[in-house]
Amino acid sequence: MLSRHRTTTIALLTAAFVAAAPAASLAQQPAAPEKPTPPPETPPDRGEVSVPRGQGGVILRNEPPQDEPTKGPGGVTMPRPLNYQPPVFPPQAKADGREGTVTLELDIDAKGAVTRAAVVDPAGFGFDEAAVEAANKLVFEPARKPDGTPFAARIRYRYTFTQEKVEAPPDPAAEAEQLAPEAAGLRGTVLTSLGDVPLSNATITARSPSGEVFSLKTDTEGRFSLEGIAPGEYALRIEAPGYAPLEIQEDLTEPLSVKYRLGAQGEAIEITVRGQKPPREVVKRTLQAREISRIPGTNGDALRSIQSLPGVARPPGLAGLLLVRGSGPQDTQTFIDGTGVPLIYHFGGLSSVVPTEILEKIDFYPGNFSSQYGRVMGGIVDAGIRSPKSDDKYHGLAQVDLIDARLMLEGPIPLLDGWHFIAAGRRSYVDTWLGPVLESAGAGVTQAPVYYDYQFVAEKDLGVGGRLRTSFLGSDDALEILVKDPQPGEPALAGNIGLHTAFKRLQFRYDHDMGEKDEFHTVVALGQDDIDFGLGAFYFLLNVNSLTGRVEYSRRLAKGVHVNAGGDLLMGNYDVALRAPGAPRPGQPPNQPFSTRNVRQLEYSGTFYQPAGYAELELDPSPRLKFVPGIRFDYANFTSRVDISPRVNARFAVEPDFPRTTLKAGVGVFHQPPQYQEGIPPAGTDGLQPNRAIHYALGAEQDLTRQVEVSAEGFFKQLDNLVIGQATADSTRLEYANVGDGYAVGTEILLKYKPDERFFGWAAYTLSRSMRRLGPGEELRPVAWDQTHILTVLGSYQLGHGWEIGARFRLISGNLTTPNVCNVEDGGCDANRTNALFHAASGAYTPIPLTQVNSERLPLYHQLDLRVDKRWKFQSWQLSAYLDIQNAYNRANVEGISYNFNYTGRQYVTGLPILPSLGLRADF
Repeated sequence: MLSRHRTTTIALLTAAFVAAAPAASLAQQPAAPEKPTPPPETPPDRGEVSVPRGQGGVILRNEPPQDEPTKGPGGVTMPRPLNYQPPVFPPQAKADGREGTVTLELDIDAKGAVTRAAVVDPAGFGFDEAAVEAANKLVFEPARKPDGTPFAARIRYRYTFTQEKVEAPPDPAAEAEQLAPEAAGLRGTVLTSLGDVPLSNATITARSPSGEVFSLKTDTEGRFSLEGIAPGEYALRIEAPGYAPLEIQEDLTEPLSVKYRLGAQGEAIEITVRGQKPPREVVKRTLQAREISRIPGTNGDALRSIQSLPGVARPPGLAGLLLVRGSGPQDTQTFIDGTGVPLIYHFGGLSSVVPTEILEKIDFYPGNFSSQYGRVMGGIVDAGIRSPKSDDKYHGLAQVDLIDARLMLEGPIPLLDGWHFIAAGRRSYVDTWLGPVLESAGAGVTQAPVYYDYQFVAEKDLGVGGRLRTSFLGSDDALEILVKDPQPGEPALAGNIGLHTAFKRLQFRYDHDMGEKDEFHTVVALGQDDIDFGLGAFYFLLNVNSLTGRVEYSRRLAKGVHVNAGGDLLMGNYDVALRAPGAPRPGQPPNQPFSTRNVRQLEYSGTFYQPAGYAELELDPSPRLKFVPGIRFDYANFTSRVDISPRVNARFAVEPDFPRTTLKAGVGVFHQPPQYQEGIPPAGTDGLQPNRAIHYALGAEQDLTRQVEVSAEGFFKQLDNLVIGQATADSTRLEYANVGDGYAVGTEILLKYKPDERFFGWAAYTLSRSMRRLGPGEELRPVAWDQTHILTVLGSYQLGHGWEIGARFRLISGNLTTPNVCNVEDGGCDANRTNALFHAASGAYTPIPLTQVNSERLPLYHQLDLRVDKRWKFQSWQLSAYLDIQNAYNRANVEGISYNFNYTGRQYVTGLPILPSLGLRADF
């Protein structure tokens, strides 16, 4: 008996395209089996080979060697064998008449050499060792990015050991029967490349050799079936929204069962808007990493890109605040990997507290968010940290510009098998040049704003769907200004003005995907928050130690029925020290000098605990309709009550195929407990109830072309039971009560050009109004952050040869202010009006408000930001340079009004002038 060897490459780009290539997320995508081209001197036989695919199989018949490398989605070229190395048939197995198939996992470096061969599907009897020995001698054409750059990849490669058998003379009748054409078929499942989550409503298009086209959709379990088709070579295309399409050739000479896996489109960081994390989203928008890192005016900061989306107002100059759908900054909660943090931006909003390079996703919910979130009535930002690279190699980057400098390193943890890490750190660079400039100009600055943040993540893949992660992260901001001479209107203020904020989190996270029906997620964190504020002789000191936790269990009960249940806990203790001027007495003019007010001094400590539970159903009564009802229960020890928050969201696909048309709607109740200083004595008032908001939303999404889509949403927030503070008769403190109400209403429109090989961009417009009433009988008045019109237009274009240019233009209504002196340019301005009262004892003037609160709108804000990028790629690393220019035409945008000492005149205070930032970055 003669032996023969048969080899097949399984073109599966598994979870580790180990260089950070643009196609890294195309993990585990099956392609057509690829036969290696043997050298002329040792040609293997060209008989038939059985190659298992999914849960079925296919017989590969004689085919000419492939001259062109297999192309993956996005133009990525998969590794292609350049030689054939036959394995040695184990003598004992040969003598026993045994046969076998060994599947190997091969790591192929950027030069095409095999650096690792591991057995994935063993056969035993010596076949495994023979296959590994032969595979280590193979040479490949390496995987290549769309621009031709080679990179390391991981593929699967199969050796099949068979023995020649003496065959009986052919039976003419049987041969005729074998040659008769049979009906072929294709069935299988479409999954995500990470986590093997079924993709429902994915489109499979098949083109037969004769040109006939078949199209079908996957069901809610990701399954599909195409039966009764003529045998032959079919061209397939698999597509799903938000995922890179897969194009593949399949030889359907007999029925075939397969699994296709789709990777996220590009190196995506998802920003989910007005919805919930998959699969609970009501509206979902995805920004690719290329978009996030190239938006002009953001310095490549992913979290700052949120400010360019609809529904987000522009904060006052140099204020790192999130103002979402007419809500105040305290009404939006931010999370990092499921753990709450007190802030998301550093001082001035120039940078976020988590660098873009370690982010996996950003879930942003400006309203109608899931019942898994609570305690706020505005919006939610949940930034997820990605997993460290698991290719057992070290990667890193270094970047420096005029704003900050950062370092990052990731790879395996020595001596800890299976553990990988990410370590990153950043420090602001502004103080090295801005501080000396301001001080030389006599600005009295002793320390320019300084911030830094740090992150360390260690993670282990436990197998069978389990993942364990521990993280330590933190942020620190400091600012100090020397007041050389007291202000004329504030003689009590002298000395330094200082502000320091910091937080730390030690986090433990466990995720377990227990199969097709069950998932379990939990995260626990220990935290510390510090705020130190000093203003002359006044100060405010706060220290909070906290324990937070979240847990969720998800189960598919039946087809189209999924339940999510869980809870979260916020508890800890606090220490407060305060010395501050009291509030103005009732009837007393506001804005009087601090020296004329009673001084209040407090020191106190306490504990807090706020448990919550929730349950949520995902109902799919039809392939077109998704219905998500939920309910949440919240308790806070300082309100001593349980708040019930029912919510429901829905989506309906009027036209699920192109041009896609989708309607969506949502309504829900949201409770927000009083701030600690409002509801906890002695600073606060005992017996307060939570603020309440009812969110209504209605919208639609429409494809205009294959590349352009538009979405429009209308929202209304009904606000009541709002906590309002009023000064007590002795002006020593504020007395709080649930006496306020109001509303926020608006429309958001997003016209987006989906990223192609060269261009991305969008236009976002928001029309809104946010009003509040401060007590019974009071008038409804617009809040200070109300902005009627918000227009953002941006785009970026790749010129080629590593060059890319982009621009962002913003046109926004000015902020509101309460004037003390009228604008002389207004026709009705009375230049002789008395604008202030003089206090002989202190020698200071107290302004008399000109009109009611927030009655004057500052001039229109508009600004152009530009960005230019250039990349140089080398064999094992990459160098980038960029120029990011904010306020390119040096617009003097008005941020406020300043007055002279006796309030007889005023002038506008403008924001930052043109601000260029030149940066360099190296990646390996």
